[in-house]
Amino acid sequence: MTTLASGTTASSSGQNGLARDALTVLQPGFTGTTAPDWLLRRLGEGLAAVGLFGRNIASPEQLAALTAQLRAERDDVLVAIDEEGGDVTRLEVRAGSSYPGNHALGAVDDVELTREVASALGHRLAACGVNLNWAPSADVNSNPDNPVIGVRSFGADTDLVARHTAAYVTGLQSAGVAACTKHFPGHGDTAVDSHHALPRIDADLSVIEARELAPFRAAIAAGTRAVMSAHILVPALDPDRPATLSRRILTGLLREELGYDGLIVTDGMEMQAIAGTYGIERGSVLAIAAGADAICVGGGLADDETVRRLRDALVTAVRTGELPEERLADAAERVRALARWTAAASAAPPAVEREPADVGLVAARRALTVTRAPSYEPVGAAPFVAAFTPVANIAVGDETPWGVAAELARLLPGTETGSFAGEGAATAALAAAGSRRVVAVVRDEHRHPWMAAALDTLLRERPDTVVVEMGIPQAPPRGGLHIATHGAARVCGRAAAEVIAGE
Repeated sequence: MTTLASGTTASSSGQNGLARDALTVLQPGFTGTTAPDWLLRRLGEGLAAVGLFGRNIASPEQLAALTAQLRAERDDVLVAIDEEGGDVTRLEVRAGSSYPGNHALGAVDDVELTREVASALGHRLAACGVNLNWAPSADVNSNPDNPVIGVRSFGADTDLVARHTAAYVTGLQSAGVAACTKHFPGHGDTAVDSHHALPRIDADLSVIEARELAPFRAAIAAGTRAVMSAHILVPALDPDRPATLSRRILTGLLREELGYDGLIVTDGMEMQAIAGTYGIERGSVLAIAAGADAICVGGGLADDETVRRLRDALVTAVRTGELPEERLADAAERVRALARWTAAASAAPPAVEREPADVGLVAARRALTVTRAPSYEPVGAAPFVAAFTPVANIAVGDETPWGVAAELARLLPGTETGSFAGEGAATAALAAAGSRRVVAVVRDEHRHPWMAAALDTLLRERPDTVVVEMGIPQAPPRGGLHIATHGAARVCGRAAAEVIAGE
């Protein structure tokens, strides 16, 4: 018998129990800043988790009221969020994050600082009623052209990524928020964004074991409560199915070889790597059968119809014998076990230690790499900020502001800015700047030929231009002053602006 939040009980077998277990393993999203009626009804029927995105968050106060609304319906509900800090933020989606992301923390390479940042972020989430964070990214960014990981990774060095992943897990969970280490078995060596298609990693098994798996071993040793699977094909591990749908990878490797016993969550099932190949219903059945315990869906498909379709697909799969009932029941129990852990963690007395109030800004300042040309003259008057803007990847989104203009305007009143892209970017930026000093802001210059060409033109005409690289600093430093921030969080922009303004 399984005790439900409402105080009633239901057998884990039979039609009611089967439908309840099928709902329990779903982590759906919704639209709006208050919970819709259909979501509250599903919580009463057995839904045990909800995923939040930037569209659901207007302020800390509103978020706290929303999570309280969910808990009034089911007091042990898992409230999950994709809050990595840095470029991928949901708490501060419209302002930019108060915490630098993984790549900045890896650049500093102080594991205690990483733990402090993760703890501070965890306390902020917990104060708003969020108890499961789909973070950190444990991917080793071994391919600098990776279009979806990049600054979300601690770096390209396996040992560095492993030790910072462990520190992040420890810090986040010290605040009572479950970490969900991602994207297993490792998304760093990909050249395709799994939001759009199915990426493939053709590395040898020995490379996968030594490089990709090491950070996940560290996370497991640190006690990560959840692991998120990747929608990637790794032929050395399974030549036929992507990791999310692979029993060899989720059960054989993660459970049996690595000894992991926590919750396995899928990445978003509406991502094209799954939705465009298997479909979300078939994909969800295969994922649970392979060893996943929770189905993440709701970044794009965020309605009651999606929940109903996935519930019915799982129930039908059990009835037809495609999905063992015991496997679904085991998955649902792992969800409930994590809910029990979060409930106990939230009930525990707060830790005595106090995290530095400005730990995010401290970290962002320490992460800067500053290169000055011998002829560099400090910026004395309000400059013109030319942002050379690439298309944002879906994980980051295009809602979150980035750059240095807002912070520079605060320090040097009168600063103006413009956004430029494509073949004529430099010419347009020079025309807009006029006689003012130019600050050129780029993101992954090495990945965008038009961006590199724009800098070539700009620096030929105005060699005193300040260049701020807010992505992976793969291209050589150039300009009168070159600042690599290792990420585009708001605090990274502020730290760079302080250097430009001479503070």
